[in-house]
Parts: sequence; C-alpha cells; structure tokens
Amino acid sequence: MQKLIELKNDKSAKISQINGDPHFISRITSIGLTPGCEITVIKNEKRRPLLVYSRDTMIALNRKECENILVAD
Repeated sequence: MQKLIELKNDKSAKISQINGDPHFISRITSIGLTPGCEITVIKNEKRRPLLVYSRDTMIALNRKECENILVAD
C-alpha cells in the first residue's frame, strides 16, 4: 500500500483505506472516493492540488488530504 500522493501522473490504483477524523472521512466519501473505487492520477505536480479522475468525475484534492488516502495497485 502507498499514499495517494505518491502516485505518478497517469497511474491508476484502488483506494484501500481512508484515514482521518470523521469529518474528513465523511467529506471524502461524499464526493465518491470510497474504499474499493478505482482512481487515476491526472496531474501530480509539487505545490499544486492533486487532480484525480474517479467515477466519471475529475476531482482536485489538497495535497495534505492525499496523505490520508491509501491505495493499492
């Protein structure tokens, strides 16, 4: 398992675990990012939000938030 922030551009993985306080977990799952869903990194540039694609939607995530989302190939 690795953190979402560690994935390179155009790499795909499945979310395996979401860590954090209940408010964070509720917010992330409400936008469709749940354990088991496929996610593809569109852009991962330093000092910029992470742009991902999941469930037919592009989502921009704060880099710090991505530290709490664990993925597996």
